[in-house]
Amino acid sequence: MNGYGDDKEMITSREMRALELNSEYYGVSRLQLMENAGRSVAAELASRFKPKEARVVVFCGSGGNGGDGFVVARHLTCFGFKVEVILAGRSADIVDKEARRNWLALQALKDIIPLHEVYDSTLIPSLEADVVVDALLGIGLKGTLRPPILQLVRKINEMKAFCVAVDVPTGINSDSGEVFGDAVKADLTVVFHETKPGLTKAKEYAGEIIVRDIGLPKEFERFAGPGDVSSVVKPRPPEAHKGDFGRLLVIGGSEVFSGAPALVAFAALRAGVDLTYIAAPEKTARAISSMSPDLITVKLEGEHLNPRNAPTIKRYLETSTAVVMGPGLGLHKETKDAVKEIIKLVGEEKTPLLLDADGLKAFAEFKGKLKCPLVLTPHAGEYQILTGKKLPKDLEKRTAEMQKTARELGAVILLKGRVDVISDGKRVKLNFTGNPGMTVGGTGDVLSGIVGTFLAQGADPFEAAVAGAFINGAAGDFVHDEKGYHMVPTDLLEWIPRVMDDPMSHLKVRKSAS
Repeated sequence: MNGYGDDKEMITSREMRALELNSEYYGVSRLQLMENAGRSVAAELASRFKPKEARVVVFCGSGGNGGDGFVVARHLTCFGFKVEVILAGRSADIVDKEARRNWLALQALKDIIPLHEVYDSTLIPSLEADVVVDALLGIGLKGTLRPPILQLVRKINEMKAFCVAVDVPTGINSDSGEVFGDAVKADLTVVFHETKPGLTKAKEYAGEIIVRDIGLPKEFERFAGPGDVSSVVKPRPPEAHKGDFGRLLVIGGSEVFSGAPALVAFAALRAGVDLTYIAAPEKTARAISSMSPDLITVKLEGEHLNPRNAPTIKRYLETSTAVVMGPGLGLHKETKDAVKEIIKLVGEEKTPLLLDADGLKAFAEFKGKLKCPLVLTPHAGEYQILTGKKLPKDLEKRTAEMQKTARELGAVILLKGRVDVISDGKRVKLNFTGNPGMTVGGTGDVLSGIVGTFLAQGADPFEAAVAGAFINGAAGDFVHDEKGYHMVPTDLLEWIPRVMDDPMSHLKVRKSAS
């Protein structure tokens, strides 16, 4: 079973980028992957052509796909082929770290491997080849081809040579199969790890398709990591306006528990949401307002959440882009009735909803598929309340059971534990960040705030839950590294930006703990 469901045999460009970053986190570097990728292409050509008879020209871009091409050229030389390399651009433009290392390796071989830097179409040399290798862009295509890559694609198609594309023919969108004007027409495409979905729709350009392993264990597809964080964190352009990064409505709190919804809001703000509204009973809301000027509260009538609050909440719901409900609510009968009514309102708006703690317990009494995206974040005890079933201790059996429940409810479930298990009924991810110090009350509220932020920013609910689990646990690990197990939930807040900005930074903490 892989991280994308048993029946998945394809991987999108976003998933592949995340997987490569996660691979580095788990000990298999991108440099290793690049070496394996390039060698697999070279070995395939060596099995089809005789070294002493076939001349090869390798067309390379300045990114990771180009780095694969540099490795191809080096290995083909080892096999005895005569090889030339065409670089699209200047060598100074090679910003990919691993690609640059492989370009530098070719410098020592430039007496036997001619290297051409083509940053202008007039610099394209006269070329003769029996085989051409397209390593210009791979999955990196983002729009219509531009010079000099456009001219090099046309040059490849003009040459009367056998053409092999590295991962994806240049000019093809690897996800949709869309052709952006000109595209390489390959005779063979060597795909890495898993087939890219766009290739099935662009077979006339891909030619024969073969898939080669590059050292990425299937198990890595199930492991949460820095790549999952990078996939959901939105870039913040200079022209951004208030509200562009989400408005989160937090419904929670009671006379006893005023801190829980505040922690949700604090975590959401640290995670980058633009606005948070905390809807809480009036006395509780006033107590929350006194905690910080950063918190905006909606003061609800009554001592606890009740159905009379629905019209007020509906007004804020209309301008919110996600809702977190449950932390600190309590389980008064009127509160349970209110939860049911509010969930109905959220469903009508189709606003993403996260249910935790008491909100999740109330939902257990009338549970069913909702009309809105739904994330549930139970620990094992709350899961038993939700389903009436005790989870098995065996991780694989536990995962299968939870996956089935997620499918039945049409929800994403983030099961909190020593190993967090996240599933939407099809996809599954396991998160290993976090430590026993995080059993302190309130760390789950921080998690809800992080996941709620990503939901408010339009992220896929499953991806939001995976990224949130990693960030929350990693923040807790940084706190443990600093204070040991003597942590309180507010300690996690300051580490959230660090993990989001540089999720690979957790690797140092992970190594010291192992």
